[in-house]
Amino acid sequence: MTGCSARTDNRRWGALRTPAQLALTHITKRYGTRLVLDRASLTVKPGERVGVIGDNGSGKSTLLKLMAEVERPDNGELAVVAPGGVGYLPQSLALPPHATVADAVDLALADLRGLETRMRAAERSLGSAGTEAGAGLEAYAELVAEFEARGGYEADIRVEVALHGLGLPALDRSRPLGTLSGGERSRLALAATLASAPELLLLDEPTNDLDDQAIAWLEQRLRTHRGTVVAITHDRTFLERVTTAVLEVADGQVRRYGDGYAGYLTAKAAERAAQAQAHEEWRTELDRHATLVAANAGRLAAIPRKTVQAGMGTGAWRARSRTHGAAGRIRQSRQRLRWLTDHPAPPPPEPLRFATVPAIAGAAAGDEVAALEEVAVAGRLRLASLTVRAGERLLVTGPNGAGKTTLMRVLAGELRPDAGTVRLAGRVGFFRQDEPDTDGMRWARRTVLQAYAHGRPGSPDEHADALLALGLFRPSDLGLRLGELSYGQRRRIELARLVSEPVDLLLLDEPTNHLSPMLAEQLQEALASYQGALVVVTHDRRLRATFAGTRLELAEGAAMVAGQM
Repeated sequence: MTGCSARTDNRRWGALRTPAQLALTHITKRYGTRLVLDRASLTVKPGERVGVIGDNGSGKSTLLKLMAEVERPDNGELAVVAPGGVGYLPQSLALPPHATVADAVDLALADLRGLETRMRAAERSLGSAGTEAGAGLEAYAELVAEFEARGGYEADIRVEVALHGLGLPALDRSRPLGTLSGGERSRLALAATLASAPELLLLDEPTNDLDDQAIAWLEQRLRTHRGTVVAITHDRTFLERVTTAVLEVADGQVRRYGDGYAGYLTAKAAERAAQAQAHEEWRTELDRHATLVAANAGRLAAIPRKTVQAGMGTGAWRARSRTHGAAGRIRQSRQRLRWLTDHPAPPPPEPLRFATVPAIAGAAAGDEVAALEEVAVAGRLRLASLTVRAGERLLVTGPNGAGKTTLMRVLAGELRPDAGTVRLAGRVGFFRQDEPDTDGMRWARRTVLQAYAHGRPGSPDEHADALLALGLFRPSDLGLRLGELSYGQRRRIELARLVSEPVDLLLLDEPTNHLSPMLAEQLQEALASYQGALVVVTHDRRLRATFAGTRLELAEGAAMVAGQM
């Protein structure tokens, strides 16, 4: 973790002058041959709460590192104006296992600790005589004023308050970090960063590893933050409740949307409508010119190539003019047709939807598609019975370690229980929380198209058309190797395979993990119209809030409580 830093010197690259809190102008950033940001520009005003979204690997974390001045851009101008300090929270705590909780807190409060050290040193030097004493007193007063303005005296109290709000009350400051879980280390880093009370907060996935109660506390804390917040997140409810603007990172560019997450969704819907209209206008003009060419070609063919020359004797002829009106119109329409063909306006991707269950494989409403009786998996799951029927919708909840993923693997037929019986009828589709087992380097060398088509009949062109129609990949993506993709991009391939093959029982284990908010919205809409049996495990608050069906709660791998939602 990089601690907060008060930059009264306002370090910057370039000579940009701006009233904004943050200003990036034509920023370029590469890692080797990989271009992450390509002449990207944006501004963030003081007091804004900005959400940063995009696919995994799009450059969100790189953008935040540039804002925190942890990394420098290759080109462009960057201005960070935050006299009250910058607090930066990366996704992982950069301290060794033997470091203590106190070390992590001191790192986050490094600016305040340094300011306090200078203040105490100035205090000890106040005994000097003459004009130097007056100058020393003035310097000391300035340090005290800055320390008080930053809330330095209450910093350690704020740490305890934040730890309590995030579910780590009374955490021993001498405890080694190696004895904490990954989630506990993340919450400690977040608490300490918040406690530094900087003017500018830069947070990378702050809701990771937090339960609903801790997230609610964090949302309230950020809404009342006296300063500016920039947070990377996949949490759509967090975006909805906290942000006043959204930055979307895609294709090396950063696009800004106002009015928070609701404004972002409205703008994206308008973009889709505009794209559909542009495509329809393109098709209309293409058809019109094709019709003009055909119609005028017919008219031109009806005109003889030679006609009788007026006023001349028999046998005098006049050649058909090359400037005849029909010929000119044909020439113009053909030129326009060539231009339209070379500059197509593609339609927006079709809405994401799950393939319809075929009549042969599909079960009638109420038929049993899966049944578990007295199933037990040692140390992970124990339940009396569970029956899933055609058309039924189940939301499985419970604390970490309760056996949710184990249950899904049993339902998918991937895990044989130690006791009990499992009956499965029809086809099962399983969207795993983690990537499926692969064959190592051979798997990594597959292209996106090959991974999508693996084990399926049909030609490469047919598979390419089917995959592109889903809108999850662009034509230029199909040749990329899996080893070059981020986890989120590889997850899109699994999603594409899932939605394009009919199943009777759909199992989704944390389906929105690592998906961009817009893709999560599309998946949620697709689930609303899915007709087969559905079992979902998710921490996604927005998905849970709109889920219509039965809730199944697992308690530490044993008891199960069901209820209608």
